[in-house]
Amino acid sequence: MGRAGQALKQALRTYGISQNKLAVALGIERTIVNRWFHERADPTAETVADIVKALKDINPTAAETFVELYLGELIKNEE
Repeated sequence: MGRAGQALKQALRTYGISQNKLAVALGIERTIVNRWFHERADPTAETVADIVKALKDINPTAAETFVELYLGELIKNEE
């Protein structure tokens, strides 16, 4: 576990987005976001897509940062 949680934690902290704000945008309980944030659980691939969409609504730059942090090595290798 960890890569999604690490990326999420960094993006939320960098852009001052609370776990609660993301949870509300996703329509889920904050405890679920907290589990990802503290790397106790990993979001599913479908949920990662939902996280990106929610972050885009909150702060598009935060969404880009999350994707870069989460998929960074894959993206770099593609370029």
